[in-house]
Amino acid sequence: MTRAQLEHAIRAACEVSEDSELWIFGSQAILGEFPNAPEELRASVEVDVQPKNRSDKINAIDGALGELSLFHQTHGFYVHGLSIGEAAMLSKGWELRATPVFDEISTNGKTGWCVEVHDIAASKLAAYREKDRDFVRILLIEKMINPETLIGRICTLRIDEPLRDRLVQWVQFTAEEL
Repeated sequence: MTRAQLEHAIRAACEVSEDSELWIFGSQAILGEFPNAPEELRASVEVDVQPKNRSDKINAIDGALGELSLFHQTHGFYVHGLSIGEAAMLSKGWELRATPVFDEISTNGKTGWCVEVHDIAASKLAAYREKDRDFVRILLIEKMINPETLIGRICTLRIDEPLRDRLVQWVQFTAEEL
């Protein structure tokens, strides 16, 4: 996905949801802070969103812009309407750190609030899938995240202690290995 595609997704999802703001989470939220992120981090053709003020419109987004929709077939990417609280494990205070993507023309004056990169990384590690660990490893290799900041975010996740310890150890080991 490109930054231009993200901006198109913001414009389209805001129109469908009748909202002027969206939360953007998942891997493609990286484009908020890093519009030219490495290609490996932008590989997904899906952007996860929740209308900020109209969460009741999640299904409308999925229907109009989701996987296998005409939008997906036409543009080569799709917008997945999801509840951010159900789909992502986010660090305390994430809303205050979100990066706005806004432009009068490219987003039609609408705002996509992209989850900050350390919050994305902590959420991905909490899922602990191989693809998510690979994503975070690239962030560390490219020095797009600070290991200590990431550990701090992990410590504010609502997860059990053994998992928290495992994630902290993974970050420490991986950062040392690089």
